[in-house]
Amino acid sequence: MKHGKNYVESVKLVDRTKNYDSEEALALCCQTAKAKFDETIELHVRLGVDSRHADQQVRGAVVLPHGTGKDVRVIVIAKGDAAKAAEEAGAMMVGDEELASKIQNEGFVDFDVLITTPNMMGVVGRLGKVLGPRGLMPNPKAGTVTMDVGRAVAEAKAGKIEYRLDKANIIHVPIGKASFGAEKLGENLKTVMDAIVKAKPAAAKGQYIKSATVAATMGPGIRLNSLKFGG
Repeated sequence: MKHGKNYVESVKLVDRTKNYDSEEALALCCQTAKAKFDETIELHVRLGVDSRHADQQVRGAVVLPHGTGKDVRVIVIAKGDAAKAAEEAGAMMVGDEELASKIQNEGFVDFDVLITTPNMMGVVGRLGKVLGPRGLMPNPKAGTVTMDVGRAVAEAKAGKIEYRLDKANIIHVPIGKASFGAEKLGENLKTVMDAIVKAKPAAAKGQYIKSATVAATMGPGIRLNSLKFGG
């Protein structure tokens, strides 16, 4: 694979044999973000679990103290007081069966988070083929199936992110923008890592945090000293 000039220059800044402490890694990560746009800083954590087993799933959600730096588009499928609370909290769009139909029949997916109430899951459940592959399906563990819709909307807009294992037992999450600087990114990183460590399944054996890496959107991966996070 042929890389661009900025990437090649960024790689020279990173010692691939070193596991960096988070503060140094994030400062370096910001330095490697050379694109003309404000690059997202991503965290990738490989866990010592097997996602094929139900008792070794790792999934949850956490509110980043400094948000993600992204304008989060939140829609809500709800009725009555819950719908009203969603509108007051600033949801981009609120509806019931009609909104569900727009997603199912028109392929409407121009949003980042879908929140619903438990009594509407019969309607939302039918949208699995559209929402599932895009990671947009509401889930109680992520706080996106709830009666407290107003709070859920506010948290999503403030920078609540969902973390979950992929098939390779890796969690991929954004922790902010390069413009945040190392200090704010570090606080976001700690919040996510604390949540992942706390979510360790009882069935997990051996080393839990196998490795952790941070990278800007267009930059190289920078390995973290994962021992600092426990697990």
